[in-house]
Amino acid sequence: MAHDHTHVQQFFGARAAEWDSRFPDDGPAYAAAVADLRPRPGGAVLDAGCGTGRALPALRDAVGPAGTVLGVDLTAAMLDAAVRAGRHRSGRLVRADVAVLPVRDGALDAVFAAGLIAHLPQPAEGLAELARVVRPGGRLALFHPIGRAALAARQSRVVTEDDLRAEPNLRPLLTGSGWRLESYVDEETRFLALAVRQD
Repeated sequence: MAHDHTHVQQFFGARAAEWDSRFPDDGPAYAAAVADLRPRPGGAVLDAGCGTGRALPALRDAVGPAGTVLGVDLTAAMLDAAVRAGRHRSGRLVRADVAVLPVRDGALDAVFAAGLIAHLPQPAEGLAELARVVRPGGRLALFHPIGRAALAARQSRVVTEDDLRAEPNLRPLLTGSGWRLESYVDEETRFLALAVRQD
């Protein structure tokens, strides 16, 4: 199903050039989340909604020179910013919708997705597409460098019970999309939900 992504592209396109300078201290949090994802050396990993590619160097370090790193984003300006930052040297960048990935079934070992789920027009469909491209037993990291409450405060809003990232909402959403939630952390300085692709 096609979706109108104009709002997402306008939002991120207008902020792409300054994105990294707005959040200059997030690098260690990204590296720690990639370490928790545990991509295997020589494996194939996807950064879904990669933005400016901040996770790509850590993903490349994890899989090594024999591994495959793919960064996919909907917004051309974000991918351009990733190239300017030199992160294209850590993985292949592709402009695509994560709900319709140009990747064959079961081709990947792991998916890293920073801040992605809130921007999916149909979260269940998007997560199911991520499951499609990951082998059974492969892993998914839904990550944000700050927790839900801190993010809400940054955006001048309050956390509500219907937040997709709340564990009682996220667990069945993942299960219905082909994933099993393995661990869940929502702290001031970190949000990380790790899931395993079901058989």
